Amino acid sequence: MNDEQKTLWDYGAHAPGPPLSGHVLVGMDGSDEAVRALDHAAEEARIRRTPLEILHGWPWARHGVPTAQPGKMDVQCLIDKARSVLEFAAGRVHERVAGLDVVTTLSPEPAASELVRRGEGAALTVVGNRGLGRAAGLLAGSVSLRVAAHCGSPLLVVRGESEQRKPAEGTVLVGVADDADADAGAARFAFEEAHQLGAQVRVLRMCSVPELSGSLGAHPAGRLESEPKNLIRIQESEDAVPPTVVAVMREKFPEVGVRIDTVWRDAAHALVDASRAADTVVITAHHHSGRRSGRQLGPVEHALLHHAHCPVALVPVAWQP
Repeated sequence: MNDEQKTLWDYGAHAPGPPLSGHVLVGMDGSDEAVRALDHAAEEARIRRTPLEILHGWPWARHGVPTAQPGKMDVQCLIDKARSVLEFAAGRVHERVAGLDVVTTLSPEPAASELVRRGEGAALTVVGNRGLGRAAGLLAGSVSLRVAAHCGSPLLVVRGESEQRKPAEGTVLVGVADDADADAGAARFAFEEAHQLGAQVRVLRMCSVPELSGSLGAHPAGRLESEPKNLIRIQESEDAVPPTVVAVMREKFPEVGVRIDTVWRDAAHALVDASRAADTVVITAHHHSGRRSGRQLGPVEHALLHHAHCPVALVPVAWQP
């Protein structure tokens, strides 16, 4: 917190309390995208029977007072604007979900960093984004992308292109790669989400086709048909996935129906296409260190955040519920 931000508390703001635990956290800046995220977050808190925390972080006046900066205009205006955003959000939640425990948090810290910090102990953090279209250039620097690159707990990104929530499909889609152990957290989250929603889980297993020489790569089906040994290797690998990733979850959630499909194509395109018939798509968040911009997401995660047809849940590799 810098000196300018500290002076904000002199105008009647209150420092945020300690981070909560086991709750649903949502970022709220007053935008249409944030309102859609708020609605999803309220529903998640309802079905999980947990409190909902609504966070409003700096810069507060991006919507409605675009030139507002500490020290350059009436700081009280910023405080009032921030409070009005939180009051609107809390009122909307109470109207839509009666009896839900709602906590509002006003922070002088940047929204992305505060969402990451306060989301460490959350069961789920929810943010909105603008998707593509006219604001495509804004996504790369958006709060949602910065949070996604650093989150230590599950993050739900509500895609901003649909003005209204599409009809429920009754399916939670989860992507599983060849390295199945790395996707255990994502699989667990998908089953828990399906259990809460009364939905089924569709496991989309992304496979690399073995080269004829034994290495990994893509080959036309015609050449594979003439190589029985390769097909046997592929089938053995495919049969190994349910015990390592799905079997434990099936025992824990026996009421959840499961469908397992294997695809021999680009993971990003396959998941985006399959997301058309899903309520949520769940994938492991693989964080990579970029030379210039620090931690970054992988190409599959980027593709889903830009093009998925339903909300995207990113589950860190090391996440433990």
